Amino acid sequence: MDDGRNGTMPADGRTARVTPEEALAMHAEGRPGKLEIRLTKPLITARDLSLAYSPGVAEPCLHIHRDQTLAYDYTSKGNFVAVVSNGTAVLGLGNLGAIASKPVMEGKVALFKRFADVDGMDLCIDTEDVDAMINAVRYLGPSFGGINLEDIKAPECFIIEQRLRELMDIPVFHDDQHGTAIVAAAGLINAAHLTGRDLATTRLVINGAGAASIACAELLRAMGMRPENIIMCDTKGVIWRGRTEGMNQWKSAHAVETSARSLTQALEGADVFFGLSVKGAVTQDMVRAMADKPIIFAMANPDPEITPEEAKAARPDCIVATGRSDYPNQVNNVLGFPFIFRGALDVRASTINDAMKIAAARALALLAREDVPEEVNTAGAGKSLRYGPEYIIPNAFDPRLISRVPVAVAKAAIESGVARKPITDLPRYARTLAARLDSTANALELITERVRANPRRVVFAEGEEEKVIRAAIAFHNAGYGTPVLVGREDRINATCRAIGVPLPDGIEIRNARNSDSNLRYAEYLYGRRQREGFLFRDCQRLVNQDRNVFAGCMLALGDVDAVVTGLTRSYSVALEGMMAAIDPAPGSPLFGLTLMLARVSGTVFVADTAIHERPDAATLAEIAVHSAAAARRLGHEPRVAFLSFSTFGDPKGSIPGSIRDAVKLLDERQVDFEYDGEMAADVALDPALRAHLYPFSRLTGAANVLVMPGLHAAHILTRATPRLTSATTIGPLLMGLSKPVQIVPMDASVNQLLDMACLAAHAAIGR
Repeated sequence: MDDGRNGTMPADGRTARVTPEEALAMHAEGRPGKLEIRLTKPLITARDLSLAYSPGVAEPCLHIHRDQTLAYDYTSKGNFVAVVSNGTAVLGLGNLGAIASKPVMEGKVALFKRFADVDGMDLCIDTEDVDAMINAVRYLGPSFGGINLEDIKAPECFIIEQRLRELMDIPVFHDDQHGTAIVAAAGLINAAHLTGRDLATTRLVINGAGAASIACAELLRAMGMRPENIIMCDTKGVIWRGRTEGMNQWKSAHAVETSARSLTQALEGADVFFGLSVKGAVTQDMVRAMADKPIIFAMANPDPEITPEEAKAARPDCIVATGRSDYPNQVNNVLGFPFIFRGALDVRASTINDAMKIAAARALALLAREDVPEEVNTAGAGKSLRYGPEYIIPNAFDPRLISRVPVAVAKAAIESGVARKPITDLPRYARTLAARLDSTANALELITERVRANPRRVVFAEGEEEKVIRAAIAFHNAGYGTPVLVGREDRINATCRAIGVPLPDGIEIRNARNSDSNLRYAEYLYGRRQREGFLFRDCQRLVNQDRNVFAGCMLALGDVDAVVTGLTRSYSVALEGMMAAIDPAPGSPLFGLTLMLARVSGTVFVADTAIHERPDAATLAEIAVHSAAAARRLGHEPRVAFLSFSTFGDPKGSIPGSIRDAVKLLDERQVDFEYDGEMAADVALDPALRAHLYPFSRLTGAANVLVMPGLHAAHILTRATPRLTSATTIGPLLMGLSKPVQIVPMDASVNQLLDMACLAAHAAIGR
């Protein structure tokens, strides 16, 4: 839940632990903060400037003056949300003030963009006066399509939201209230379904009487739960009709006739418990007193009212959800607010009403009942994610969320009469949404989740380097496994002291010169190289002096699960050291695969970017097959283009001939993915151009796997593009070794080292 201590972030030591130094470094690195503004139109020539500003900008101004709805067509208003806070309830930290809330508000904007492609701006308003806050926000309507209120303390948040909803004609949504309520309601729908309950007759006890608790009660009432079946408790006990101590108008609205005066009494025979309170509020005896098959949503963060282990020990038949990412059934607000606003904005809704909230909850519930895509299922910590007591709420990185929840919200807005631009073709709208976000980011996050669930020992071969030490610490803190630094202990400790970052327990150091495994490694290496002119003492010297060879031997003999290297030596030299100890995988070519992530075109896979200077036809075909398989593992349906300076024979040359032979080899193999070539890069990436000039092409859309004709072209493309555009790259990933090894570029950042180490660890799972 996003009550401030927020399930959108890992919660404790069993998930991704973050040190204060890491958090501060991340926010300060490069451009301070997490946001920047990018142009959507070119401003290169004087004509561009004339169109974008004076005099051209006058035309849309005049049109909007005549018809204000045209602001949605000529400006960013229709995809722009203000994330507003006064900092009176920041995370679980209390009243920190407006300026201290800004990192959280920037984070919220980032989540809007990441999950639903909604643009946002954080607005931190420096007042605790309710009327001043309302007046500061009410006049923002012309700039924004919606208002997301955040981290405002109760009861003021109720007044602010209600007044703004009355005064503004755009959606106003307090996520701390309604986001939690929607996701919790989705989980309850499925928990009730699994336990054979009817919401109308289900008895619910809510502990906590703040914004989220009251929103949960109100939404469940709107969904058909009877008011008399909902008992709410605060720090003074049950909120019963007639109580006067500690009451206000919002609590009074949920007072019921009951003889129960304490949480213990209220839970006797109850079907459901919603906890939005504090750690340890519920005991095992309280759980034992609940009805058969009790439903327990212990949503306090970072520590729930009762842990799932404690609840299940008391009642093995219970279903448990928490706000934490390290337990099943996480009540996570990121499942709600991005997609709710996406649907509301796309139909230009004037508000977000109960019908839209209920539609979002039901869409989430139904999604959890469907078969889980493979890319999501791999995050299941060795378990299959299947609808049942351990899976009643979808995974936050399920790529289907973007095409399910907004559609349901938009449909409800249309049917309830608050949509000012109804969508007539909802299936087409769903397809448009599915194409709006690239699936790679989801897949990479699922990879990290799987590694956390299956931690591995990864050796960092250049362990004395500051970047490597920082990456190893981050790897350890993220819960990915045990980092092993190859280097001299005194040098590593000296570097840690110099940068002021202590080396945590759990990070191992191995000195290649005096390791007690050196003899074993030398014997292994000698067995591989003795017929290649190597004497035993040559192998001893390599093990003692070459950290890549030492690390490769560690991996080959099972002392670690994966290797990451490359920071201090060129790719080819680092690869040579690895291959002294590790063989290529049978039946797979050795090649480099680079992921290029671009804002407009999404992810494109480029191969070979590391090994083959001029691959022959057979190698090109094999690279295509294995690159397509890698694309599928990351959630993409591969469309492979063999690139060349020539397109289908024009102009002639020797390189196109080998590509045509590679295409023929794939024809003979009858592979199960789209492919074609030879073709120029613009033809591969532009379906309209291809349809106009080459209607016979087999590709049905833009190519997303580019098989390069040679290493020179691959290097030029992948090295130049990130520096000329906003695209980012991952890799080259080393494909085709029998053991997991990743070699980073020599200019790799700490984050790149960490990502490659995580990918290497992921490749080791199941081996």
